[in-house]
Amino acid sequence: MSPHYKLIYFNARGRAEHIRLIFAYSGIEYEDYRVPKERWPEYKKKTPFGMLPILEIDGKVVSQSNAIGRYLAKQHGLAGKDEWEALQCDVLVDTLGDLKQVLWKYRTEQDPIKKEERKVKLMKETIPFYLAKFEKVVADNNGYSVGSAITWCDFVFAVSLENFELIFGKASLDQYPALKGLKEKVYSIPSIAAWFARRPTTEF
Repeated sequence: MSPHYKLIYFNARGRAEHIRLIFAYSGIEYEDYRVPKERWPEYKKKTPFGMLPILEIDGKVVSQSNAIGRYLAKQHGLAGKDEWEALQCDVLVDTLGDLKQVLWKYRTEQDPIKKEERKVKLMKETIPFYLAKFEKVVADNNGYSVGSAITWCDFVFAVSLENFELIFGKASLDQYPALKGLKEKVYSIPSIAAWFARRPTTEF
């Protein structure tokens, strides 16, 4: 018997979308529960650490999006062919998380002057530094982030690159063809393309 999965998050892609891609790619049935904003204060008390997403596995609750992604990847052959590739997935996912944290600070900055200062530094220093390194990794791996086959790391990148284009424009990845190709490769996988076509439309 397959476990019963219930993924709980907001009505957003955010920190849960790479988990949904793992489910879609692996053909796993799950409940995609999206907490309405007005119910979040009440629902927050039920979470292990006051944050989403959480995943219920046969009623057992686990939190932390990357821990969930890593667990499901190992269960369904998406964590690389060996421990070394699994480690490389973790390295890249965590490094991408560092960049996403900087982007989050920019997006949530309320002071317009500080926001512009953050944007200048992002565009001139931070983003080129990270994306150039990620671009080389993917180019050296013939279009994959790790190894020579799809891993959950590719899904994390695809979701992040989609959001990057939404924030900075469709042309923002033109100088990173390997990364752009990775995103397109992931979203052209039939089972993921089917999810992409039917998923709820959300801002982020």
